[in-house]
Amino acid sequence: MTKKIKYLLMLLLGANFSMMAQFGFSHEVGAFVGGVAFQSDFGVRHDFETNAGNTGFGIGLVHYMNFAYRAECNCYTPETYFNDHFKVRSELSYNSTQLQHFGKWVDRNSPTAAKLRAMKGEAKVTDIGMQLEYFPLSIREFTATNGAWAPFLGLGAHYTFFQNGTYSELGGIGNTFTTPVKYLDAWSDEGGSTWSVVASVGTRYKLTELSDLFAEVRWQYYFSDWVDGLNPNPEVWTENKANDWNLWFHVGYIYYLD
Repeated sequence: MTKKIKYLLMLLLGANFSMMAQFGFSHEVGAFVGGVAFQSDFGVRHDFETNAGNTGFGIGLVHYMNFAYRAECNCYTPETYFNDHFKVRSELSYNSTQLQHFGKWVDRNSPTAAKLRAMKGEAKVTDIGMQLEYFPLSIREFTATNGAWAPFLGLGAHYTFFQNGTYSELGGIGNTFTTPVKYLDAWSDEGGSTWSVVASVGTRYKLTELSDLFAEVRWQYYFSDWVDGLNPNPEVWTENKANDWNLWFHVGYIYYLD
């Protein structure tokens, strides 16, 4: 997995340098931290206890290409709509969530409920990718005004590396003594990789001339149902037909490279 991350980083850097050779822009770097609500085959869909219980944390590093300003000449770029309203963001992030079953099927007094209560898991996810961010208000005006706000929308794609650790407190998982029938052949602790799509809404706050604070809510959908370590047959267990996804809320700091 480490080699794959290095390779993707080289591709991203290569793409950035290629754009640098053709277009003038400035750089921004930053970091963020926050919480993650993981929606998976652990628990019951649309259940508050599941949504509140299967939560974790996320951290990340970001790099932005700001097309409104050219760092090499300390000047603005030609004023176009794209330059004044869009930025390209590259990101390396990590999130981890401890998972378990919640909801009405766990609360019962039955052998199946006992097996569900004993099932645990952890989704450890590393992301690398890019997204395009749209700022409805002028980026130039925001950059020049301390105390200003700059709402934004974002859409992009990430390549995701995941590691899951499904187990049972009753003993070895994958047999009828510890595992409900639904998950007998539908669990994994090996991990893997997949693509994901991200969509976000947030805002920046101009802290100083060369720094911003930002807050963001982000939805991330994985093109795999194995991220959490469970994948029951969707044709039989239709309540688990959706792939895994999560919802982030994080805050961060951004510094403009002069």
